[in-house]
Amino acid sequence: MELNLQKYTELAEILKTLAHPVRLCIVKGLIEKGECNVTHMQHCLAMPQSTVSQHLQKLKSANIIIGVRNGLEINYKICDQRVVQLVKVLFAESTEN
Repeated sequence: MELNLQKYTELAEILKTLAHPVRLCIVKGLIEKGECNVTHMQHCLAMPQSTVSQHLQKLKSANIIIGVRNGLEINYKICDQRVVQLVKVLFAESTEN
């Protein structure tokens, strides 16, 4: 077993960031939709824009999403394919009976 503390720390931060239900919902929605702006997310989540923005900031800080400016709005999308794979596994339907 190899101890690469920096790698484990990075992965643990991703998991901690995704461990909040709202952030997990945002990430799953971005995976399904491709990209989205905060106003759309606010309506889907039925939360104040400030709350959604705080969650987006945590996702950005963990390098899970990036914001791409399009005129006056910013569209967010997933920038870490490991997160896409992880979330797809988490939401995969079990084939076991």
